[in-house]
Parts: sequence; C-alpha cells; structure tokens
Amino acid sequence: MMNKAPGRSPRIIGLTGTICAGKNFVAGLLEERGLPVLDVDKLAYQAVEAGREAIIARFGGDILEPGGTIDRRRLGEKVFGKPEELAALEAIVHPGANRLTDTWIAGRQEAACVINAALLHRSSAFGRLDFILLVRAPFLTRLLRARKRDHLPWLALLKRFDSQRNFTAQYSGGKADIYNIDNRGCLLSGSRHFQKKLETRIDQILSGERIR
Repeated sequence: MMNKAPGRSPRIIGLTGTICAGKNFVAGLLEERGLPVLDVDKLAYQAVEAGREAIIARFGGDILEPGGTIDRRRLGEKVFGKPEELAALEAIVHPGANRLTDTWIAGRQEAACVINAALLHRSSAFGRLDFILLVRAPFLTRLLRARKRDHLPWLALLKRFDSQRNFTAQYSGGKADIYNIDNRGCLLSGSRHFQKKLETRIDQILSGERIR
C-alpha cells in the first residue's frame, strides 16, 4: 500500500453488512492486502465507557456487571425494539465514536483506509466514503452463524434479523458506489472454494478502484 501524497486525504472505503454476513472476515482480508481497518464497533466500547455515567443515569444501575463495567448485552436489551430508548443511547455514544473515527482518519499516512461499521450510514465518515463494500450471505447461512455465535433462542435471532429488513435501502441514496461481496462459504463443505472466489472479488474491486 502506497503512502498518500502530502496534503491529500486518504481514500476512504466503507465496509458493512447485515448480521453475521461476515464483514469482519472481509476486514481481515483487506488488512492482509495492506489496508488499515478501523473497527467502529470496537470504538463503541470506548465510547460507552466514556459515557458511562450518562448511560447509567439514563438506563439504570441494573445494566452493570458485578465488577462495575457496563453489561452491553443487558444494555442492548433495554433499547432493542424501542426507538426512543435507542435514540437516547446513540445520542450519548455516537458523538464520541465519531470523534475517534475522525481522529483516526486524520492520522492516516496511507493512500487508503477502511471504516468497518455495522451502522456505517451513521458514521461521521459516511459522506466522505469513496466506495462501500456491502457484505452479504444467504439468510439461512447468517442465521446458523448467529446461532453458533450468540447462542440465543431462534425467535430472538429472527427478531434481530427482522430489525434489519431495510438494511440495504439506507445506503442506496448515498454518493458512494456500492460493491456487493458474497461471503456465503463458511458453513459449506466447499468453503475453501468460496473463500477463493471471495478473495478474487475483493482483488478485482481494489484493482478497479486503483487501490492496489
């Protein structure tokens, strides 16, 4: 990966996908190709801790673990399916996560970087994206991955999936081009074959965008 020219901002690639489509796996492949990747979902952990007192005041002390840290799953249960509660949490967390995102981008010396976020459309970087990699996988594949990862009841998982029914629409009106990435391979017997196709697809996009 070449360094950016002096005085020029890096090209910014957005990376997102629906629940258990495998965007973090794709993020790893991009890092292997020399692209620095910011995991905004991990930044949210820092932002939650930074807004700890405000979050406790808003949602109650029962969201705390015995050691005093915020139980993110319990906090999630407080806001899931409740737009007003979710908006209150986002008003606390998102400004901090956006500041960290902007600082990270400003410090890049590479010619391009990647913003990996489940809620990419709400990132401060969204309006500056050069293009978006939208990771997809079949519904059943994602459902089985989610069950293996989260160990939640099927009904709870289906409710989470239903909450993303308009996921793609929130990106269709943006200025950045969108490239679909098929990441169906992990649960299939020929997974190596599908991974090779996935890597070929990524390389084609990066070459076409003159990233590599």
